[in-house]
Amino acid sequence: MKKSVMHFCVAAACAVFSIPGAQAGTYAETKYPIVMVHGGGGFVNIGGNIPYFYGIPEALRSEGATVLVPEVSSLASTEVRGEQLRAYLTNYMAIHPEVKQFNLLGHSFGAPTIRYVAAVMPGRIASVTTVHGTNNGNKLADTYTKVAGIPLIGDALNAAVQTIGNTIGTIANALSSGGILPQDSLANLRQITTEGAAAFNAKFPAGVPTTPCGQGAAVVNGVRYYSWSGGKGALTSALDPTSYALSLTSILSRSLGTPETDGVVSRCESHLGQVIRDDYFMNHLDAMNHVFGLVSLFEVNPKTLWLEQANRLKNLGL
Repeated sequence: MKKSVMHFCVAAACAVFSIPGAQAGTYAETKYPIVMVHGGGGFVNIGGNIPYFYGIPEALRSEGATVLVPEVSSLASTEVRGEQLRAYLTNYMAIHPEVKQFNLLGHSFGAPTIRYVAAVMPGRIASVTTVHGTNNGNKLADTYTKVAGIPLIGDALNAAVQTIGNTIGTIANALSSGGILPQDSLANLRQITTEGAAAFNAKFPAGVPTTPCGQGAAVVNGVRYYSWSGGKGALTSALDPTSYALSLTSILSRSLGTPETDGVVSRCESHLGQVIRDDYFMNHLDAMNHVFGLVSLFEVNPKTLWLEQANRLKNLGL
């Protein structure tokens, strides 16, 4: 009798696991590795306990994706960060010659970073996805530039921002990777201004909208371009103290004529290539599932968006 029960259980288990679609673990299994690039002021994992992308790489890997999270300078120009990323990818291909291309996904200032790499590594990038990306000029950065242009006050302000920002960036990278990477806070700030973004977009126009707040080309030189972002407000979780801070910057953005932002980046600023959606109820930190997963309970979870994008790329053979 006991044997019969055991045989029945084994047979039932085999039947369940043989059902098509019942076996998990392949939803995000892209052909090419997914490379997640942090934004300005970012890092990979401070002290091994504070990852920049909270729980997202693990969610992707659990569904079959190969995920790489390289460390680049926390605060530096696009070109400096981009060259660091290019060196990382080149080294990875040398170790893994079977890897021919990559799917790049960048958050915030990680957006222009991966766009730069797509331009300087032709044939090696399968897709570029920017998440709450600084693609088309930031009003907050414009305001800083105006204040910094005031004689005497501007010089002191720039010196303070450069010193404090570079120190924070150096410490963040050191605690994360153990290395000392070059920092340039002012270069980072200048490149996300309207003027700085326009200059960058003129040099690297792939996927950039040709009309205000429009969509860009979905495919350029064989590379697929995507973007998504939030624009419905910044106070997404009453338990997350950063939501209150981002609400204040969101109010400032509204006063500057940009009503729909995630607290840092506006809807239209984020547009690149095929816009998946630009009005999620997610603030700038929610996009990478911080702080520690304290995001809105009334919106799709950020991890789900990253998983869906991986599945979208998988279904395209990327």
